[in-house]
Formats: sequence, structure tokens, C-alpha cells
Amino acid sequence: MRRLLAILLPGLLLLTACGGGEPAAPEPTSQSAGETAKLDSLKLTENGDKKAPGVEFDKPLEVKEPTVKVITEGDGDRVKANQIASISIVALSGKDGSTLEDTFPGEPEELELTDDLKTESPVIYNAFVGAKIGTHLALAVPGAAAAEGAEAQPTQVLVVKVLSAKDAPKVLDKPEGEAVTPPAGLPTVKDNDKGIPEISVEGVAAPTALVSQDLIKGTGPEVKETDTLTVNYVGVALEGGKVFDSSFDRGEKATFPLTGVIKGWTQGLTGKTVGSRVLLVIPKDLAYGDEGQGDAKGDLVFVVDILGTK
Repeated sequence: MRRLLAILLPGLLLLTACGGGEPAAPEPTSQSAGETAKLDSLKLTENGDKKAPGVEFDKPLEVKEPTVKVITEGDGDRVKANQIASISIVALSGKDGSTLEDTFPGEPEELELTDDLKTESPVIYNAFVGAKIGTHLALAVPGAAAAEGAEAQPTQVLVVKVLSAKDAPKVLDKPEGEAVTPPAGLPTVKDNDKGIPEISVEGVAAPTALVSQDLIKGTGPEVKETDTLTVNYVGVALEGGKVFDSSFDRGEKATFPLTGVIKGWTQGLTGKTVGSRVLLVIPKDLAYGDEGQGDAKGDLVFVVDILGTK
């Protein structure tokens, strides 16, 4: 998610199911909740997908609980559960209507309508699932109480346009692609009887540069540095070959932004493809340096199964 949504979503997640939401319908439609009457005065003037709508409402607009309401309904297909909704947002001060931030001119934000969101904030989930493409939603977030010596923050009013929706990319259970024979001199990898890769580093020299070697070449989308990956992996220290981390052992896939990991992962996985199994031999300066992190010390070796991107 981009900056504005990342900033605002934690507040929106305070929405709970107790705000007057309608019962779930067999065919989901967007559901309003909270102090919806406070948004009755809100009127929009449509300006297309790349320019924020004109927004008018009686001021000041204040709510005591987070509130969401459909303002205008679009005429496109309905957004479905587990899709990714592309949205644009304009945030306004409930006190005077001034614009706080506007994402309409830029690239749309993406909101993943996952089971996690349904659990964390059923009202937000229910507002988007069932909304038609082209719908404008209004969300009002209560202002923060004043800290000592500071002014109270007014209610924020967000107008969100649902631009499109797409199915979330498929996440694989295991690598899918063509096996690749690696060159000699690299760590060797074999699956044990549980299908978990085991790495042997016997006789392997310390790397002078990052090694990123496909063991299975996947046929899925190419990984971009800005992607969030879903993977399975196992990591060992080159010296001694001791496993220091393994998602396989935890029994669950790992998901993370590729920009939020060690440089050896960012550099070594960018440009690879979904479905691939990748052997990474990472010099310590692209890992955790001289000090290391726990047992992850010195040069490191990973096997990474790239199972999905978003």
C-alpha cells in the first residue's frame, strides 16, 4: 500500500461490527456503518478518475465513532471477496473542508480484501466487498484528543472512489517450473523425505560476490524490487552449515516486502520469476555484517521458493 493508505488504514481498522452495519446478505452489497446521518449533507461533483471530486458538506462535521457510507453508487461489476480493489482517496478536514491529501492524480492505492482484513475490520471489509466499480464511499475518522499544549485534531473525512478490482495473484504451494543444473562449486541442495530442502556447504569457498542461482526456473511473473513476496525458505551459515532460520520448520509461508530484507535477498531475488527455487550465496557485507544476527553470522546460504508476488 502506498503512503496515504498506509497512514490512514490503522485508524480505519478501528471500525468494528458494532456501528450499525446491516446484516450480511447472501449476495454482498456495500454496507454502511457508524453515525451515517452525519454524512447526509455530503455531496459530490464527479471529476473523473484522475481528479478528486468536488466535495461539499455541512461544517464542522464531527463523529465520535468511525463511520462509512456509500455516497454514490457506480455502475460497474461488484467487488468480490479476496480481490484487490484499486482506489483513489481525497482526505479533508471535517472542520473546514480543506484538503489534507489527494491521491487522485497519482497511481491508485490498492486495498486487499482478504480474510485478515475481514477479521481486523469487518466494517471496512463489508464497505468494499459488494461495492460496484465507480462507487464513491465516504469515511469519517474521529479526531484525536488534544495533547497538552496542542490543538485537538478534527475529524477527517475521506472520499474514496473504487476504480477497479482484480483477483489477487495466485500463491503457489511449491515451486513450479523447469529444473536447472547449477555450476560446480556451489552448495548442493536435496529435498528430505518431507520435501524440505537441505543444504550442504561442504567444500564450498567463501563468496567474493553475491550468487543467485536458479535451481528451478519458474514461469510466473518477474519479481520487481518493489514487490511483496510470499516464499518458503531455509537459511544456513556457510561456516558450519547450521540452519538458523526456516519457514519450512515453522510450517507457514513468509510474506514480506523485498525492500525490507537484507541486501542479498533484495538484489538476488529481483528479476527472478514466481515459481522459482533460488539458491543464494550471500557475502556477509550483503547480509548482517561482521556482527551477524543470532546464528546468522558471516557468509550465508539460502534456498528460497518464490511462491507469489503482489
